[in-house]
Amino acid sequence: MSTALSVNLNKIALLRNSREGDYPSVLAHAKVCLEAGADGLTVHPRPDQRHIRPGDVLQLAELIAQHREVEFNIEGNPFAPARGSYPGLLNLVEQTRPHQCTLVPDSDNQLTSDHGFELNSSAEQLKPIIARLHQLGVRISLFMDPDPEQIRLASALGVERIELYTGPYAERYQTGSATTEQDLARYRKAREIANQCGLEVNAGHDLNLENLADFLSIDKVIEVSIGHALTVDALNMGLANAVAAYRNICQGNA
Repeated sequence: MSTALSVNLNKIALLRNSREGDYPSVLAHAKVCLEAGADGLTVHPRPDQRHIRPGDVLQLAELIAQHREVEFNIEGNPFAPARGSYPGLLNLVEQTRPHQCTLVPDSDNQLTSDHGFELNSSAEQLKPIIARLHQLGVRISLFMDPDPEQIRLASALGVERIELYTGPYAERYQTGSATTEQDLARYRKAREIANQCGLEVNAGHDLNLENLADFLSIDKVIEVSIGHALTVDALNMGLANAVAAYRNICQGNA
């Protein structure tokens, strides 16, 4: 089966934010991604607005509305309060009604998302948030480690999907670690358990042109969200070519 490619635009916004003004334009680069065949766009607005800002989210929602075949995915920490011009994740979701909201347990002091939810401690806090998102008609995905116990707890919360955190796999793949095959077996088992529990599976974090095809051998991954590596590859290949290269792998043509 093919896997949908959702391009994460955070690094475009990070580059823009290093100067005043709107250069490079997140919206303009989003259009390039869509023209190149991206199946979706992902943004992860944080309260410190280090990259994607609330205004970007509103603009991108308007763009996606013109492309019915493309999905919009907003990621974020559901527990982070509103701060300054950041209205909070649920407020942004309510304003834009994305197809999917991926809940991630990150914080300002994390360079990037680096672990999944520990639902033994956070499930009760998540329940009213999940209920609110369902009222808005938004599909919910929880950012999770490939831990069978935690995946079962995610299923009990009534979400539709999980996103498997692939950072450790990507790191070991890069170093040529002998544990890579063990990683794939672990992720495959996690995907199987998720499917048995009625959950669909997304994946993301540090997936790239070298490790993506092997990861997708675990089968039945509905969507991958890729931003950092794709943006780096775009420096050498051009953005449209980079999107096409990743989409080619997602379609099983590697």
